[in-house]
Amino acid sequence: MDCACLPFFNRVSSQKEEDDEDARVKVLKMDDPAILAKLEEGFKTLQGSDSKSLLKKHLTKEIFDATKGKKTSFNSSLLDVIQSGVANLDSGVGVYAPDADSYSVFSDLFDPIIEEYHVGFKKTDKHPACDFGDLDSYVNVDPEGKYVISTRTRCGRSLEGYPFNPCLTEAQYVEMEKKVSTTLTGLPGELKGTYYPLTGMAKDVQQKLIDDHFLFKEGDRFLQAANACRYWPSGRGIYHNDDKTFLVWCNEEDHLRIISMQPGGDLGQVYRRMVTAVREIEKRVPFSHHDRLGFLTFCPTNLGTTIRASVHIKLPKLAADKAKLEEIAGKYNLQVRGTRGEHTEAEGGVYDISNKRRMGLTEGEAVREMQNGILELIKIEKSME
Repeated sequence: MDCACLPFFNRVSSQKEEDDEDARVKVLKMDDPAILAKLEEGFKTLQGSDSKSLLKKHLTKEIFDATKGKKTSFNSSLLDVIQSGVANLDSGVGVYAPDADSYSVFSDLFDPIIEEYHVGFKKTDKHPACDFGDLDSYVNVDPEGKYVISTRTRCGRSLEGYPFNPCLTEAQYVEMEKKVSTTLTGLPGELKGTYYPLTGMAKDVQQKLIDDHFLFKEGDRFLQAANACRYWPSGRGIYHNDDKTFLVWCNEEDHLRIISMQPGGDLGQVYRRMVTAVREIEKRVPFSHHDRLGFLTFCPTNLGTTIRASVHIKLPKLAADKAKLEEIAGKYNLQVRGTRGEHTEAEGGVYDISNKRRMGLTEGEAVREMQNGILELIKIEKSME
């Protein structure tokens, strides 16, 4: 699918202005018989399956009938939104936004999914302004170094004026990479490093990045089904600082993934580094932002703050009772994943635990929620020893 490229500019407005803006988003008629046939087939497959995805739960017959005939000004249809979840029935969520306008055009589907995933962020709610909080108030969650193996914070950002991956042309991928690499190679201090384009990457450089667990690869079936891997590896690349504690992915899932990480449990140091990087990059490259939804990204799970703060942690006593671990994590809005993240298993009893909520709270509040939850998990683990 080739999509037109229309800018989606920053919104700083009142709620009424935001409602007016949403009303002005073009809703075009989708009358392609082949796409409509695929939609009908996909809906039948989904509803006849035992899928536990939010897509299956919220794509009712009523919503399907109300949205199947729509498309955005980028020519994105409901099929573009749901095709990954239909192809991968084991998806947890199952939808992606091929362009920023999709969040408005297909709001009947996105809004309830966003509300459930982001723990009650309703369609009448407005995401708060960006606020990273008091950076000195975040701590080392495991000063003894007994439980936390490593700590990581990351956020996603989309460049203003460009659609998301499924709608990008190859020329836009290349243009964006040039902007990003120029911006990153100008970063100062501990952020100073090197940009490595995937196109033409030398084998020794590739192997080194793989060994350091930095290199992302083509082949994610969820992204491929969402049509997000076209023109690979054009326009993709990886940047890391000299200390290998700061990393940026260019055009993997989102335009930018900005990552700070290091061994141990010093969340404060990791978070401060990420915030410094975001502020430095934003001085040079404007980000897409929506007054109600916050920072805009390809996957609705990453809207709002887009922040994911996580630890790789060993909790052998709690892990022996996975249900109890999940129950305690849930009280603090934490998400428990396998060692290598989503769709993986725990290796050697090591779990990836992170904040789940990204919307309806500030960046600082999201990271504090994670900090408090990890401190409580460690406290309970100690009490069981």
